[in-house]
Amino acid sequence: MKLNKNIKIFINYFLGPILFAWLSWSIYSQVSRQPDLEEKWKHIRQSFGSPALLNLVAVFVLMILNWGIESFKWKLAVQKIQGVSFFTSFKAILSGTSFSATTPNRVGEYLGRVLYMNEGNRLKAISLTIVGSMSQLIITLLMGWTGLLLLQKQVENSHLLSGIWLRVIIYGVSFVLLILTVFYFRLSWIIKWIDRLPGVRKYAWLVQGLEDFNATLMLQLLSLSALRFLVFIIQYYLLFRLFNVDISWWQGLWAVSVSFLVMAVIPTIALFTDLGLRGQVSLKLIGLFSRNDLGIGLTSISIWFINLIIPALAGSILILGIKKIFKSSNDERI
Repeated sequence: MKLNKNIKIFINYFLGPILFAWLSWSIYSQVSRQPDLEEKWKHIRQSFGSPALLNLVAVFVLMILNWGIESFKWKLAVQKIQGVSFFTSFKAILSGTSFSATTPNRVGEYLGRVLYMNEGNRLKAISLTIVGSMSQLIITLLMGWTGLLLLQKQVENSHLLSGIWLRVIIYGVSFVLLILTVFYFRLSWIIKWIDRLPGVRKYAWLVQGLEDFNATLMLQLLSLSALRFLVFIIQYYLLFRLFNVDISWWQGLWAVSVSFLVMAVIPTIALFTDLGLRGQVSLKLIGLFSRNDLGIGLTSISIWFINLIIPALAGSILILGIKKIFKSSNDERI
């Protein structure tokens, strides 16, 4: 336990900040070398005094829609073990975002969400929450894989990756996507597999809720995940327009899709390394079509702040309320 604590301290207070500083310096160096930097700053300042500012307002509205869709998706996923209202689900999603902001690869979101389940259902809800995350990952891999196929020529010509490595990645993503999709639609296999293993059979109750997942529900979760993905794309496109990033919606769609794929497969160990990595990936991929590095960087920062930091702050406030409820319950028992 002490070793785990020391590793956590090392990651959060030493390795994470160093990686963030290095990534931030790399982004700053690339943006500062942009030949027309002053002109780009001028255009961006002018955008904030024009009707284009409404794009930023729309991005905030879409952030609420985005988490609303995720709330409805989680509500559907856990309904087999406990019915929750949309409002409760929304609070659970925000609380999960708050927990995820300080954990590697945002795994803490499961803990934040299950706090809103009844005491006997919290552990059961974890497997159902994972299924919802799996549906989002399938959409991310599918769109990123398609983007890689469509942008293969541009990626090779820019020397981001050699043709051989690009094909290896495409085949690798294809294999993972196939396995994950089959596994997703055959969740009942998990129950059968656990029942056959004497050592883990006693934990079968943790995944019993998966037995009630039918094809209709699985397709609903996938459809909602695809809708969330579309919301993300629209947010990016609106901010591209605000920050004068000259890129078509078609180019933006697939470049952003590939960047989501990269972010999904590369582990991040802390909140700010996620920001630095997101910025680097965006500069490389969106940079295939636009040389406005400043606008691309500002878009990445804005997306990160609006979609993650603001909901995380709201979730942290909700978590304080949960602690008060738990404390009151314990006091009553005493």
